[in-house]
Amino acid sequence: MVQISLKHIRNFTIIAHIDHGKSTLADRMLEITGTVEKRKMKEQVLDRMELERERGITIKMQPVRMNYLFDGIDYILNLIDTPGHIDFSYEVSRALRAVEGSVLLVDATQGVQAQTISVLSQATALGLVIIPAVSKVDSPLARTQEVKEEIAHLLSCEPSEVLEVSGKTGQGVENLLREIVKKVPPPRSEFGEKGTRALVFDFEYSSHKGVIVYVRMLDGEIRKGDALVFSQAKQKFTVHSVGVFHPDPTETSSLSRGGIGYIITGIKKPGVASVGDTITSPAHPLPTFPGYLEPRPVVWASVYPEGQDDFPFLKQALLRLRLSDPSLSFEEETSGSLGRGFRCGFLGMLHLEIIMERLKREFHLGLVMTTPSITYEVVYESGKRERVYSPTMFPDDGSVKEVFEPWVMGELLAPPRYIGAIMQLLFEHEAEVGNSRVFGDSRTSIEFNMPLRELMRNFFDELKSASSGFASLSYKIGEPRKADVVRLDILVAEEVVPAFSRVVARRRVQKEAKEIVERVYDILPRQLFTTKIQGKAMGRTLSSKTLSALKKDVTGHLYGGDITRKRKLWEKQKKGKKRMKEKGRVIIPHDVFLKMMKPK
Repeated sequence: MVQISLKHIRNFTIIAHIDHGKSTLADRMLEITGTVEKRKMKEQVLDRMELERERGITIKMQPVRMNYLFDGIDYILNLIDTPGHIDFSYEVSRALRAVEGSVLLVDATQGVQAQTISVLSQATALGLVIIPAVSKVDSPLARTQEVKEEIAHLLSCEPSEVLEVSGKTGQGVENLLREIVKKVPPPRSEFGEKGTRALVFDFEYSSHKGVIVYVRMLDGEIRKGDALVFSQAKQKFTVHSVGVFHPDPTETSSLSRGGIGYIITGIKKPGVASVGDTITSPAHPLPTFPGYLEPRPVVWASVYPEGQDDFPFLKQALLRLRLSDPSLSFEEETSGSLGRGFRCGFLGMLHLEIIMERLKREFHLGLVMTTPSITYEVVYESGKRERVYSPTMFPDDGSVKEVFEPWVMGELLAPPRYIGAIMQLLFEHEAEVGNSRVFGDSRTSIEFNMPLRELMRNFFDELKSASSGFASLSYKIGEPRKADVVRLDILVAEEVVPAFSRVVARRRVQKEAKEIVERVYDILPRQLFTTKIQGKAMGRTLSSKTLSALKKDVTGHLYGGDITRKRKLWEKQKKGKKRMKEKGRVIIPHDVFLKMMKPK
């Protein structure tokens, strides 16, 4: 492989909201640079997963290397296609550390969105060069000049500096590539050839090749057969092969400083590779690249197979997924009503949704999931502190001194005409509203703090309804604060059903108890005896409904004769029902749990 000069390499990402044309723009770049032949072109070339294509979102990062001839010089353009959703902000931050510049892409029909601002703030904090561009300028609904002014206000630049592009027609894409070469600085190397160091910004797992890490080379050079080590995991390995993405993996003789590519490690153990780790030489180790953090789950849910025979397959599926996604955590647990399953931790609600969808699609599993919950830190009257992940483990009200819960720092963008309805919604979800600012005439930004518990309580759907779909939201986890919450238990025939338990705000516990009891009453089949359904919290019953017993006509086979025969049978039935009520247990059918876990 010919050694490429550092000054001829450009590493960059594209920052864009979902459906703002990022994948289409990347397609045109690949076409113009000749990276993918026209006859082999298809939509969303860099989105490899079926789920990504269906939803139009990027779930897994995908790097690609393009050769671009400019002023007679052959440049290497390394693009890292990153997820835009806030759930994957840690992975995105690692990808941003692997590049020197970013293209800020905003849809001319939609304008600036909150998640775009969130990722942009990370990029500017890292000192990346930002190249602003407006996409979909060919659309008849485009508000090109208005959106250019929004971007100019955001970046404190002139509207004339914002480029106009169309991924669909290719308009302005060649000019954007030239600007990337001119403005994005070449990569720097701290130690040069004095040692070997690479930043892991993503990875995947192959059953044949083991863990394949995606790296940005920081210093030195890596070749097949080199002995290397993960700085954080302390795992040594020998390089099986190296290569670049063109866009398909293409083996090369080496990876040198400034470049982006992959390393096949041959490691087949879970939990070794992680985003943000540094690879270096064990013989002459270089310092770990700064800023490494362990991704921390913020949302928890229990997952059970529909049939207990599938439990081993669910365990195997979770282990396979964790090989390519170490931010997924799980531990085995048992429920009296649902059997054996796993308590799983996720980075957010979208992460949870994607993992559940992958389990169903890739492993063909039927699953039951409990209501998602968050982690609470409980301080007992005795002074003991404990982290609680499950509502069933949450202590009784009398034994608790203080409870702390995670809060989020959020920002939402919406047209001014919806602000009144949105402010009311924020109030209902216990939010503290902060600063607001205006982008031109069509966008208002509101900063707020809110309990994560309330964000998960259907806030996204309610925000879309309140704003007719025009609002966008971004958030990050902040510091924990005191919480006024209690455990709400649902009892069926005087017996607690753990799968229905949840932790709710004290101010809402009466309403939640009534809603859940009503729902169980509507779904639960009638039994042979009268069944009481109750919602209990704080040591008392807050809501109660009685499900009448199934009626059986024990005298139907009789005809004529003395009434005393019928009375004897009715008396016998009455005593039997009394015994059943005292000793009988309600066997809740599986489909009742399924219906309870699904949103209304």
